[in-house]
This record gives sequence, structure tokens and C-alpha cells, in this order.
Amino acid sequence: MIKVKRALISVSDKKGIVDFAKGLNELGVEIISTGGTARSMSESGIKVQEISDFTGFPEMLSGRVKTLHPLVHGGILAIRDDETHRKQVEEHGIKYIDMVVVNLYPFEATTADENCPLPHAIENIDIGGPGMIRSAGKNHRFVAVVVNPDDYASILAELKENSGALKEETCFDLAAKAFSHTARYDSVISAYFNTRRSYKEGEFLAGEFAVGVRKVQELRYGENPHQRGAFFRVGGEDGGVADMKQLHGKELSFNNIIDADGALNVALEFEGIGCAIIKHTNPCGAALSKASVKDAYLKAYATDPVSAFGGIIAINRPIDADAAQEISKLFVEAIIAPDFSDEALKILTAKKNIRLLTLDFDRARKKRAGMLDIKRVLGGLVMQERDVVDLDKNTIKIPTKRKPTNDELDALFFGWKIAKHVKSNAIIFANKDQLVGVGAGQMSRVDSVKIARMKAQLPTKGTALASDAFFPFRDGIDAAAEAGITSVIQPGGSVKDEEVIAACDEHGIAMVFTGIRHFKH
Repeated sequence: MIKVKRALISVSDKKGIVDFAKGLNELGVEIISTGGTARSMSESGIKVQEISDFTGFPEMLSGRVKTLHPLVHGGILAIRDDETHRKQVEEHGIKYIDMVVVNLYPFEATTADENCPLPHAIENIDIGGPGMIRSAGKNHRFVAVVVNPDDYASILAELKENSGALKEETCFDLAAKAFSHTARYDSVISAYFNTRRSYKEGEFLAGEFAVGVRKVQELRYGENPHQRGAFFRVGGEDGGVADMKQLHGKELSFNNIIDADGALNVALEFEGIGCAIIKHTNPCGAALSKASVKDAYLKAYATDPVSAFGGIIAINRPIDADAAQEISKLFVEAIIAPDFSDEALKILTAKKNIRLLTLDFDRARKKRAGMLDIKRVLGGLVMQERDVVDLDKNTIKIPTKRKPTNDELDALFFGWKIAKHVKSNAIIFANKDQLVGVGAGQMSRVDSVKIARMKAQLPTKGTALASDAFFPFRDGIDAAAEAGITSVIQPGGSVKDEEVIAACDEHGIAMVFTGIRHFKH
């Protein structure tokens, strides 16, 4: 057991700190503190000693130096059962510090403001705090380190139960949390600096790059009920699904999060009123409307009503009562939107389990380009920039004899936006404002074309086809022509391009080359 007689408290996040300090005071714990933390406790009637009085050395350099002192770190790091340490502690008048309660300058919150000047960001890099946390964590056999306000209540309860002492396993667990806390903090700072540095040509990120995460919530389960899962936010990144607020429904599962991300990313492609329906990471419905949210939903639903069952819906406009009334007729796992009207909430919350989630779509659209795409492999990670490149209509090439009409171009560009969110090999059939058919995740492109035709519930004659990568052979074009496709958009670049162009000319199909590939694995 570790008897807590003296605690050093220095926190930026002061949530719950006064009540915690009062509880320590009542247990006879002597409290040392710094600056604003000391003032807030003193004003609440808590007996506290200023750090400068404890060390006999004033805070200096605009507060940059206050806890970087041998009396502080000696009191934390001294090994209590080491005779040499004990003699040095006595020789230098060092007092043991048995608990360190520290959380760090709000670097992440400060730099979330895009207009934050670099000097201000730098002043919010904590130096003394991580030093104390790491010292206490290293010496957890004798020192408790507390970095999370959510732990205050349980720590006080254990101290009261054990006459002012903590179990060694408790201190070990607290140390584990503490090292995770400082590791993530440093990773956020690392990411901030690395996104602003100049890289050598062809270099992506630094040779050493830390990715820190913070748990958002426990999940109902992982991909399957026998797998445990949790949802984490990547340090320094905001505006994505980790910022969703749940208004109603069951807790989220691993698959819900993945599909929610897929639905959100499709919906973010739309400037007009847009709806996306996702099933097992692939769009099974997507549409635009100039009329209403209800109309956008109904058009998206019409793409594939069977697959829409149990899917996740993202709509980039607030959901009103008319849209809610239609959506409520279908079993869906979750709905993501910027907001829900009071009438819509009343209609949708009548369904006990449906998850209603809100998110700032404008912020998500703005922030996603700066987010990393990270995938886990056995023994490592692969990271890349997100696929948010826009298609410049002025750079496309039209290699076929027939040029696409304006309506066909609209359909091609709509389909192209959807194709990059479909698992490769990806084939999309589309009208200018509605997804018609999807062929996803096949090992051959011609099979994806056949599946898109097979899955289509709407007429395919006169629709546009979007392909995430080039056609390696003309068989895909022949299959598209059988489905009534009149225009095609694809990257081009195959050694068989001439063969594919000739097939389009034979069938009277207009084709666009983008020069951009959209594989999604």
C-alpha cells in the first residue's frame, strides 16, 4: 500500500479539482500547487502551499520554469526503500511527494483554431507537466500519478477505505494511463509541427511519426459479437465521425462507426441536398434533389430498396418531419444529419433502437482533407493522404468519336464522385442526380459491370458508367453496352486503351478519361 501524505496538484483542466482537493485535505494530505490551480483551491478554502514557497525559488520566465526543480523531482523520484536515496533526501532537505495530480496545457484545443498563431501554439506546449507525470509514472511503486479527472472519485473512495493509502496495482494502472496521456500529448504536438514543416520532394511525413489516440467510447462489440471494440479519436484531428453527437438509440458498434464514416464521406461530396445510404461500407443508394430532403431520400432509397434495409443514412441537410416520416418506414441502423427538427425527432425516436447522430457537415468537409487515412496491417500501419482530389472538368479528355451531352456529363461527374467511395473494383451506373447500380469489390472489372446491371432496380438504359480504374479489356464496355450505358468515365492509361476506345465507338458510347484513379481497398 502507498500512503499518500503529500500531493502536488497542477492542472489546466480544473474540472472536479476543488472537490478532489477538499477530499484530500480531509484525509490530512498536504497539498502543493501552482499558479491558477493554487488560487482556485485557496479561494475555496483549501489549505495549499504555493510551489515557489515549497522550492524557495520563484516562478520565472513567464511561468515556463516553476516545477523544474530538484526539490520537486527529487521528492517524486526518490526510491523510498533505497538507502542511498534516503540519505540524499535527508541531506538535501527533500520532502517526499506521494501523489502527482497533473493534466497538461490545452495544446490540442488551442491549435484546433485554424487562426492560432505559431507563438501562441508554442506557449501551450507543456514542459513541466509531462516531466512530473513521467517522473511519477516511473516511480509508481511509491507515487500515484493522476491525469484524468474522471479518476478522482474512485481514488478518493480507495483512500478513504484504506486510511489514506492506495493499492500498488492502482498506482500501476494510473501510471499506465499517465504514460498514454503524455504519449498522445506529444503525438499531437508532433503532428502539428510535421504538418507545417517543409518535406524533401517525394517525402511523406517524417521518418519518425507518432499517432496518438484518445478513447471516445466503448462499442457494443467489434465486427462480430465475439470481438471487443472501442472507438478512438486520432490526436489533432477533428471534424469527422468522432465529433458526432448521439441524440437517441442503442450504443454504436464497430460496424456502425465504419459505415457511418462511409455514409458521411459520400454525403460530403454533395453541394446540393444529398442523401447517401451505406450497407457494409458500400453505397447502395445516393441521390441529389433540388426539391427537398424527403425527395433526396426517396431517390436514394429507390436505388436498391432491398439493400437499404439495415443500412446507415447520411443526409447533408437538417431532417424535417416529411423526410422523417418516410425514413421511419424503413429499418435503418443510424441516421447522420446536421440536425433534426423537433417534429422529426418525435417521429424517429418512436423507434427505440434507431441511432440519431448529428455532425457539423461544413466543418467535416473543410477538415477532412488534412486528415490521414490510416489502415492497420499485421505488425504495422500504412498511412496516406485522404482521397479528396476534385475532378477538373477542364483537364478531362474525350477520346471517343461521340462527345457526351451536357446531361451525360452531369451523370458522369455524379457517378465519379460515388465511385471513389465503393470498394474496388468499383463500377457505378448513374443518372445525373441518382445512383442506379453498384458493382463492388470484385476481382475482375467485367464482373463488377455485370453485378451493377444485375443489382439495378431502376432502368439502366441511357445511364452513365463510372469506373474507379481503367478497363483492362473491352469486355467491360461490351457488357455496359448490353445494359444500355451511353457514356463512360474512367481514368484511362491501360495498354488496351485503343481497344476500349474502339469498343465505345462501335457501340456509340461517349467516353471521358480523367487521368485520376480511385482505388479503395
